[in-house]
Amino acid sequence: MPVALAAAVLIFAALAAHSVAAQELTPRAYWPAPKGTKVLVIGYSKAEGDVLFDPSIPLYGVDSELNAGLLAYAQTLSLWGRTSNLIVELPYVWGETRGLVGDTPESKKYSGFTDLGVTLSVNLMGAPSMTVEEFLTFRADPQPILGASLKVVAPTGEYEETRLINEGANRWALKGELGYTLPLSTKWLLDFEAGALFFGDDDEFVAGKKEQEPIYSAQLHVIRRFSPGFWASLNFNYYTGGRQTIDGVQLGDTQRNSRLGATFVFPVAQGHAIKVGYAVGWLTRFGADFDQFLVTYSRVLN
Repeated sequence: MPVALAAAVLIFAALAAHSVAAQELTPRAYWPAPKGTKVLVIGYSKAEGDVLFDPSIPLYGVDSELNAGLLAYAQTLSLWGRTSNLIVELPYVWGETRGLVGDTPESKKYSGFTDLGVTLSVNLMGAPSMTVEEFLTFRADPQPILGASLKVVAPTGEYEETRLINEGANRWALKGELGYTLPLSTKWLLDFEAGALFFGDDDEFVAGKKEQEPIYSAQLHVIRRFSPGFWASLNFNYYTGGRQTIDGVQLGDTQRNSRLGATFVFPVAQGHAIKVGYAVGWLTRFGADFDQFLVTYSRVLN
């Protein structure tokens, strides 16, 4: 497969290393690839600051240094004649978190697998299922794209009910999203995404049953295409909601936060590409004020 197509399927490398789905910055998430494209993604992420792998934990004054490795597989499908993508991702995390539970200091070093994520996306408008030749024509004259996705996070990560901080969340999560890509020219694109993240209950949480309201999010990406497979973007998001109830007591922890970041993608060889990303907290009303660095390597398998 040409180098250009390897980078074209880097929608899959937009996977963040298991920060909460509402915090993700994912440019070109609905950009198409030829039917049958298969991609392996290996990634690393480092986050420092007020960040938790499960930010629903009632821990305050957080200071964390968290690392995550990511292994993901993605494949482009044809569903109802439309370009569709199936992504399976499994992160492994290690690091240390410090903070306060009430007035009591809490610190935890940990390492282990977090929860398995599976995403299915379908382009509803503007990107029918394509051959390689049809994709090259589309890339030369891009059309507006409307897509939808559903992400399921399963409670497969390591979890001990006697611990406040765990690698896994011990509950299901579900995120639905709509995305729209607007070509401004052959070189410039605008991406808009809006979604809602829903949580199951954690009945084994150490402080009692944990419930959480949905988190609603929006993203905006300004993308510059330099050459086939070589592009960069500026990324912005905003998310709100997520108020918790623990053991019947409702907390005042509604999130109203936003993040600002940049992404840089370039091919390195036939079928190989690298993505580098950086993001910071831009507006923080509750938690999530952290810096994050991300690098992924993508290998086209066919």
